[in-house]
Amino acid sequence: MKKTNFVLLVLLMLVFPGLLSAKKKAGDNDECYKKEMLSLQKAIQKDFFDPVSGYYYVVLDSSKREVKDGYLREYTYLWSLCAMFQATNEIEKLDKKAKLMGPMIKNIDNYYDPAPPKPGYSDYIMNLKPGERYFDDNQWIGITALDGYARTKNKSYLKLGKLVYDFMMTGYDNVLGGGIYWKDTSKSSKNTCSNGPGVLVALQMYQATNEQSYLDTALLIFNWTNEKLKTPTGLYYDNIRTKDGSIGKATFSYNTGTMLESYVYLYEITGDEKYLDEANKIADSSLDFFYGGEKFRDGYWFNAVLLRAYQHLLKYNKDMKYIQGFKKCLDAAIKNDKNEKGLFTGRDGIQNLVEHGGMLEILARFAWIESHYDITNCDF
Repeated sequence: MKKTNFVLLVLLMLVFPGLLSAKKKAGDNDECYKKEMLSLQKAIQKDFFDPVSGYYYVVLDSSKREVKDGYLREYTYLWSLCAMFQATNEIEKLDKKAKLMGPMIKNIDNYYDPAPPKPGYSDYIMNLKPGERYFDDNQWIGITALDGYARTKNKSYLKLGKLVYDFMMTGYDNVLGGGIYWKDTSKSSKNTCSNGPGVLVALQMYQATNEQSYLDTALLIFNWTNEKLKTPTGLYYDNIRTKDGSIGKATFSYNTGTMLESYVYLYEITGDEKYLDEANKIADSSLDFFYGGEKFRDGYWFNAVLLRAYQHLLKYNKDMKYIQGFKKCLDAAIKNDKNEKGLFTGRDGIQNLVEHGGMLEILARFAWIESHYDITNCDF
């Protein structure tokens, strides 16, 4: 290479660091994250799935399983299946022959609750002892179903998305000026975790149907969430209490993830640069806050939701710094948190299904990323 060309290349790399992680070259095929994904998928089925009942266990250690209302909750809450459902969707993107979403929906159907005003999903298995209906749990199911519809055009996925949309809107009212409650049995708070995903469900329904009412609803919830729960640094608080309007100021990665992806969807739908500009600002703030250290601040599943937003943003912002920052923490988790069974201890040391579903989704997404981009060697 001529000296002048070499100097120019170095200068370009310094000015545009994203060039260091260019598109994957033909023939590059390390697949280290795919191998980790397949290993974890196998371990989850071996250790968390009970073939006798057909249900998944909530945690592996039976002494850690919750007793609620005098009843042992041996099997998993719906939340964990939300994580597993999205993971199966990401695996199907990698392997078109994999038929994983259908069986997962059948498992989720055990939580279906037809109670008025609109049917939805209970947080626990209906024929054992049904619990409460959380709007966010239902929304995670809707998000995955609508992801699946966008990919396959399977109308049953759109029907499921519509069911979730109709249910979540029973949780919307004008208390505090708008917003969706956390669950249908309590009106004590309106949370980012039930409004950010609500925006996504509405935006995905708009993309699927082109019906303006869905976009109108999405913007209504989106604007309210930004007004009430956005932090000065561009992240998101956890909740606002209806009693006095006080703010629960915990800051979790999944809340920032849903709102960041909402900005990306709105740019995708409208073409308005203001949404992409703000998405980039939020991504920068989240990168510093959540991935500035050497390990994940939150549980794996919370981080999986923020990774969804980073991966979506990558379509319009080619700088790989968000993926690389996330990768540093992911590699540390694989290196330090995995045991001899191929399972993960998690932040609290308890091996539960929701965090394993979250890690499975993360690994599936990185398996896709490593097949399309050069993200350097796996550091584990």
